[in-house]
Amino acid sequence: MTLSVQSPVAGTVAAMADVPDPVFAQAMVGPGIAVQPAGGRADAVAPIDGTVVTLHPHAFVVAGEDGRAVLVHLGIDTVKQKGTGFTLHVVQGESVRAGQPVVGWDPDAVREAGYSPIVPVVALDARQEVLAPAEPGTAVAAGEELFTWQD
Repeated sequence: MTLSVQSPVAGTVAAMADVPDPVFAQAMVGPGIAVQPAGGRADAVAPIDGTVVTLHPHAFVVAGEDGRAVLVHLGIDTVKQKGTGFTLHVVQGESVRAGQPVVGWDPDAVREAGYSPIVPVVALDARQEVLAPAEPGTAVAAGEELFTWQD
């Protein structure tokens, strides 16, 4: 079964290897693709239909009914912002639809705080070969397909 994973933010597709954090760049948490977000305040949206199983101001995980889960991490080292500049639109355990706003944030404010606003989107517990990601350099809108996940 193929799962369409949507981009949580608008921006430009980037290779995971280009994420300035070895945990993501070396796919230690799982394979995926990243998005260099467009500037300005925006909502990060759910990448798939499912349940919000993990929720922090800077990161969230949505798990689908089939058990596949996607991690969205808003920026690198943004946990150090302790939630400043992030607005939660859902609660942990809530069911969401792909494209539904989950967290409001401002990539420009993240950059001004000294962090990278790049957004890794990770297929948890997946193998790289089951993913078909968008081409790096491609412009993507929030809610537009970022990669497919074949299971």
